Amino acid sequence: MRTIALDRTVLAYDDVGPDHGAPLLLVHGHPFDRSMWAPQLRRFGGERRVLVPDLRGYGASRGAVAEWAAFADDLAALLDGLRVPRVVVAGLSMGGQIALELWARHPHRVAGLLLADTTAAGETAVSRAARRDQAARLLREGMDPYAVDALYLMVSPDAPPAVASHVLEMMRAADPAGAAAAQRARADRPDRRPDLAGITVPTVVVVGGEDTYTPVADARRIADGVPGAELVVVDGAAHLPNLERPDAFDAAVARLLDRVDAP
Repeated sequence: MRTIALDRTVLAYDDVGPDHGAPLLLVHGHPFDRSMWAPQLRRFGGERRVLVPDLRGYGASRGAVAEWAAFADDLAALLDGLRVPRVVVAGLSMGGQIALELWARHPHRVAGLLLADTTAAGETAVSRAARRDQAARLLREGMDPYAVDALYLMVSPDAPPAVASHVLEMMRAADPAGAAAAQRARADRPDRRPDLAGITVPTVVVVGGEDTYTPVADARRIADGVPGAELVVVDGAAHLPNLERPDAFDAAVARLLDRVDAP
């Protein structure tokens, strides 16, 4: 693990692999940390540079965001600090929403997008209130009750025991204050559906076939909105196909990287 001091925070991150092809930036979801990308770090870290940060308020990155845009701006500042001009960005769930925010705010930094188990739609009045209620619950009860309730929505009941254990451990270890701040920030995030038609970089949309948080229909709407996007449905996986079915997920990442690297 490395750390980097930015203007507004200190981020923990992994930085592995050779400078060959487009670097890959992996953006985790809520309430996880950079260890959710362990299979992808093993798969791609030997062939190209892979950057895997803990988002502000998660994992070893302390603090909390004050507004939604901070997540994307932190990633742009990380790239500045590491002198990395452009990356292929793969984000899952909240990480996918952050990847879209990075494209919207810093499009020159994005060479390709993989949007996994996510939605581009903004919040409704009902979902906005639910996020704020969840933030209050996390501060009141801590992470354990949420983690137990959410586990078999994050992964399928047939997930390998080691995967389920890892996911539960990540959720339980999350900082309630950081996770709550993220949920409050997400409640106010913009609707990015109008931006989809303007995405000009190679894009892949991935979704677990059993995902109930962001179902296949949500992924299809993103893929239909982005010119030339590929849609990949991973059978036998719920909200975390990169952990439940890493071979299928990694194949989608590899195809995206080949498109970006092609002359």
